[in-house]
Amino acid sequence: MPKPWPRALAIAIALATAGPFGYAHSEPATQQQTLRFDLPAASLAETLNAIARQSGQVVSLEPVLVRGKQAPAIRGELTAGQALQQALEGSGLELRVTESGNFSVQPAVDGNGALELGATSVNADLQGATTEGSGSYAARAVTIGKGTHTLKEIPQSVTVMTRQQLDDQDLVDLKDAVNQTTGIVGLQGVGKGMILSSRGFQIDAWQYDGVPIPRNTYALGNWATQDLIFFDRLEVLRGASGLLQGTGSPGGAVNMVRKRGQSAPTVALTGKAGSWDHYGLQLDAGGPLNQAGTIRGRLVADEDQSKSFIDYEWSKTHSLYGALDIDLRDDTTLGLAISRSDGESRPTIRGLPRYADGSMPDISRSTYAGAHWNHSEIDVTTVYADLEHRFNDDWAFKVGALRMTEDNTSKQQRLSTVGYGLEADGSGAEYDDWVTDFDSTKLGLDMNLTGTFEALSMQQEVTLGGNYSKMTTDDRYARTFNPTSDTIFDIDHNRPEVSYEGLLNTAGGRGYMSEYDIRQKGLYGSWRIKPVDDLTLVLGSRVSWYDYSYESRNQFAFSNVVNVSEPSTANETGEVTPYAGIVYDLTREWAVYASYTDVFEPQTVRDASGSMLEPVIGTNYEIGLKGELLDGRVNTSLAFFRYDQENRSVNDLAAGYACDGWYCSKAAGEVRSQGIEAEISGEVIDNLQLFAGYTYNTTKYLEDPTNEGSVFSTWTPKHMLRVWGNYQFTGDLSRLSTGLGLTTQSHTLGYERTYDVPGYTVWNARVGYQLTPEIGLAVNANNLFDKKYIAAGYNQLDGNNNFGDPRNLMFSVKYTPDL
Repeated sequence: MPKPWPRALAIAIALATAGPFGYAHSEPATQQQTLRFDLPAASLAETLNAIARQSGQVVSLEPVLVRGKQAPAIRGELTAGQALQQALEGSGLELRVTESGNFSVQPAVDGNGALELGATSVNADLQGATTEGSGSYAARAVTIGKGTHTLKEIPQSVTVMTRQQLDDQDLVDLKDAVNQTTGIVGLQGVGKGMILSSRGFQIDAWQYDGVPIPRNTYALGNWATQDLIFFDRLEVLRGASGLLQGTGSPGGAVNMVRKRGQSAPTVALTGKAGSWDHYGLQLDAGGPLNQAGTIRGRLVADEDQSKSFIDYEWSKTHSLYGALDIDLRDDTTLGLAISRSDGESRPTIRGLPRYADGSMPDISRSTYAGAHWNHSEIDVTTVYADLEHRFNDDWAFKVGALRMTEDNTSKQQRLSTVGYGLEADGSGAEYDDWVTDFDSTKLGLDMNLTGTFEALSMQQEVTLGGNYSKMTTDDRYARTFNPTSDTIFDIDHNRPEVSYEGLLNTAGGRGYMSEYDIRQKGLYGSWRIKPVDDLTLVLGSRVSWYDYSYESRNQFAFSNVVNVSEPSTANETGEVTPYAGIVYDLTREWAVYASYTDVFEPQTVRDASGSMLEPVIGTNYEIGLKGELLDGRVNTSLAFFRYDQENRSVNDLAAGYACDGWYCSKAAGEVRSQGIEAEISGEVIDNLQLFAGYTYNTTKYLEDPTNEGSVFSTWTPKHMLRVWGNYQFTGDLSRLSTGLGLTTQSHTLGYERTYDVPGYTVWNARVGYQLTPEIGLAVNANNLFDKKYIAAGYNQLDGNNNFGDPRNLMFSVKYTPDL
């Protein structure tokens, strides 16, 4: 009987090329050539990759074989084979030579003919997906769609930002990372946090190890923040994601996959120093905690503090992460982890205002619109747990759970405008003061059973599962608006400090209290079948239940009376979301695909009769071409997509002001998003790791009483290009590496739709030098040519206009001792 087809697709991962754009078969004489190696102790995957790159040999293996394994330092005059054998010592693996003359890594065979796989069990759901230590920008596989699949197997657009790319570009924040990713826009929201947007639509539920939870529910702003130091990789799926998370965004889904306990001791200590007194120190250590290696641990500690190019601003962040992976039995693995991030800062919330005509005042990028007492604290604690049981090589059950608590407090001054924009002389301003106190708890649970089998002479895979999420909040804020004769050119940073109670006892002050309770559960299933060897059909469906409740209360200045509004609720029961896809393998390297997905999004507004509007519904179509080139070292994709959405709420003008003195709503809006995406990632030529992604995306109102025919998503550029490459020199310069990249995008629209926010191009660069086998040096230069621009986002006349970072440098030293 043939091997299960998902496993077969994970085979033959090549770790090196012999020449540009292709592999050359190695001759025995070439294999006997002696080279000088000076490689530090590192992960086995990284060391094999380095040997293959330096020698020009091809080394193929299954990624699962080297996951979590370490290699000793390799130094001296050696042939490629000798260097590879030294690297494999003690790993339970052996080196073989294929019929074509290339190298292959296989499990070692003992004297009784039994395969020795090593002492450590392997979580089957992560086979081939872990990117840490790979040294590559090309992901072997992803886990965002349940189970583990190669990118070519998934009939939708998927991007993976590997650990190597995150480290090379010094990307430590989710917003910065997605802004280097194909088709995604990371926006500065109204609050301290971020908005993620894809194909014109917000991504409000984020996944952690495949468990989705809501992260961007609005409460006087967007406050969700996320650093990436705890994670192995970032997986991004573009297009409708309802099968994965129910009421998921039609734009896509993001999945952050955390670092795991390691099977060999590793330690990395990194120090950073950069522009604006930016300093950081990080410890990342892991290894087995018992002699058998059945208990593996991981610890990440990070301290970061910085001032800013904006006057008076500063920030401090303390982050800690601990993880355990425990093999309860050979076929059962338990994973536990906890993380804590404490962020404290003096920020400017909502940026700077514009003139009434939409132009920006001629002011310095260092202009600060706040007061000396501006202060923000965002503390996030997350507990992770998962359990996987492998019945055999073909069937596995996994359950994952997540609990996240977020505490957010702030007090803010910002300069805004009394009307729509500033006057020509910079007047027409007011000071907005507010105090916020937001607390939320998110719970997520996902369980699924996956299996592969052969029936009716066809290879098949089935996934059956369910998930649940819950978010509850306890929020309050108070604010006042204070007209002033000050101008944008003369901001008072020394106004009296504010408090929640003080604002309630100030003329014009008002307090608001609100509570969200949002719960969602669903059952999902997918079936992959190969009627013939080159064709895969994917069918899936989800049934969802959704409950939404929002209650608010407000209190006016000098009043003890609290006004309670009518609760807003929405309930959807048994909503079915179908999915269908097809993948046809043109060759071993190339495949074409097509997919169809339905989307539903509940609405919380009412019509003139008082009834809740029906959910927004949509259909997502995508066709494309994907490639896994150079034995899997390069991933490519080209996609054409269209998403049509209807039943959007619009103002019911005919009904007049029948709903609490304002327009009621009706489900009559239609929107279309469509475009093209192209991407390439991996080692396109010897020693050059490249990521490049281009997006052409238009969004348009098809039906709307006031905006028909105009742009729907004001913050989505029509054109986006993100490029980054890193080259590792060889020979006498083998210790040197250099990186260069750019991000460029066309203009967007301001919120009022009366002005453009100009596009921009920003260049970044990197130089790395391996001083010794244990010590690596690097400098990253961002905004290399010091482009002055306003970051695209929720730009408004009265605020939310933020300058992009000026040119800045970050120096880093990484120490990895030879253990």
